[in-house]
Amino acid sequence: MEQNARNRFPWVFCTLVFVLGLLAGAFVMQRRIKEVQPVISYTHGSKIGAVMQIIESNYVDTVNDEQLTTEGLTSILHSLDPHSAYMPPKEYEEAEEEIQGNFQGIGVQFRVISDTPTVILPISGGPSERAGILAGDKIIMADKDTLAGRKMNTDDIVKKLKGPKGTKVRLGLKRSGTDNLVWVTVKRDVIPTYSVDAHFVVEPGIGYVKVSKFATKTAYEFEAALAELADKGVNRLIIDLRSNGGGLLTPCLEMADMLLAKDDVIVYTEGRNRRRSELHATGYGDFQHMQLAVLIDEWSASASEILSGAIQDNDRGVILGRRSFGKGLVQEQMDLGDGSALRLTVARYYTPSGRCIQKPYDGSYEEYEEDVMRRYLSGEMTGQDSSFHADSVKYYTKKGRVVYGGGGIMPDVLLPYKTDSLFVYMNQISNRGYNYDYSFRYTTAHRKELKRAYPSAEAFTRDFVLEDALFEDFIRYTEEKGLPRDTASLAKYGQEMRLTLKALIGRDLYDDAGFYPTYLQRDDDFMEALKVLKGEREVEGFSFAR
Repeated sequence: MEQNARNRFPWVFCTLVFVLGLLAGAFVMQRRIKEVQPVISYTHGSKIGAVMQIIESNYVDTVNDEQLTTEGLTSILHSLDPHSAYMPPKEYEEAEEEIQGNFQGIGVQFRVISDTPTVILPISGGPSERAGILAGDKIIMADKDTLAGRKMNTDDIVKKLKGPKGTKVRLGLKRSGTDNLVWVTVKRDVIPTYSVDAHFVVEPGIGYVKVSKFATKTAYEFEAALAELADKGVNRLIIDLRSNGGGLLTPCLEMADMLLAKDDVIVYTEGRNRRRSELHATGYGDFQHMQLAVLIDEWSASASEILSGAIQDNDRGVILGRRSFGKGLVQEQMDLGDGSALRLTVARYYTPSGRCIQKPYDGSYEEYEEDVMRRYLSGEMTGQDSSFHADSVKYYTKKGRVVYGGGGIMPDVLLPYKTDSLFVYMNQISNRGYNYDYSFRYTTAHRKELKRAYPSAEAFTRDFVLEDALFEDFIRYTEEKGLPRDTASLAKYGQEMRLTLKALIGRDLYDDAGFYPTYLQRDDDFMEALKVLKGEREVEGFSFAR
């Protein structure tokens, strides 16, 4: 026993010496590292720059500075609120194009069909129309790049077609009735985009205007549309702001000024470093006499909420739909000098009654983005649960009507989503794109005869009848695509499906002017707004009398 202990002693001693040696070496190495490590000093506010310098000088692998900066600034700004943002140069450029209402390119609407970009419509007066490109043309080549059959996403295709004004792109097109590619050279140009998608007389005295965003020329387009409708005898108006995510404040204020009485508050702003600032109507608007019904939904945001909130709180009109998104943060855009920019929240928007438009933000950025889905699952958007009203603070309009806060604009008339199981079949057809594909194929095959028979959008809306045989052929098409026929759903919603198909054919022929007048005939929300303006539906506490 004693002998074994003596025998083990040299091994234990050697092991101990080895461990101590490692520790000593580590200690010495650590001291040496500390001695050669640069000490980076920084002043208040420049710690991020100091960290970036350390990473650049010492990190084990190559670092993408631009990517690291973008991700770091994005994370920092998201920790402040959901809408403060850093925009890298390319993103900033695209955002500015959207706001200005134009971009530079070839000027076509296209859809990817069977892995091939296919022209839906060349934009009127644009470079593609001037070059002779036709609806239905399949874009096979762009210069030396093949676009067909490559499973390219829409953004990648757009990058091949867009470009600065004056540059050229040579397109190889597969055109119906031709065996070989048709080669067309298109000189890119500025392509105007519009934010008033449609306006028309619904029936005598009642008009409709669809506003999709608030851009530089939106107020001008809106005023022109309303003036045209007024000349046709319209004195009651449906303003459709559904899915309008906002944009610039100035056109929103100008549009509100056209509709509100002198000194009506449009909106006010306030923030920690920004004193309260109220914006009032001038009283010079030409359309103060029009009775208004405004459609909103969960994707109506920012400027859409300012306009609808001003109309509601000043008792100028009825708001119908579902609670709006709740984006009410005032942001200032700051150019960072290298093509990038910072959008920083400096204040909040409040409606005239004092409601803060911004919905609460006390969780993660992801939770904030999923708020609309939670509303749907809770039953708020399907009318199954109205308890969200109970948690809302009451405010009062100019005439003393109760309106509700809590984020977003709460409509005067809630229009829930349908939950009928028979409605699922029609949604499946739309979600899979079958009605889009079929309408485009049909229009492409019969475009010339359709244009001859219906030479304008108005003529198409008025006179085109979707025959039983055509509708049956469409249903067979969906069956061939793998969707079984649902006879019960067809019996209940067949007319809505017919109107949708007709509207899509109209869009392929005449863009939005051929779409909305037909599609809205099967739009329940639109029909409810129509009832309000016709006096067929009363709204508690509201009267159009001024």
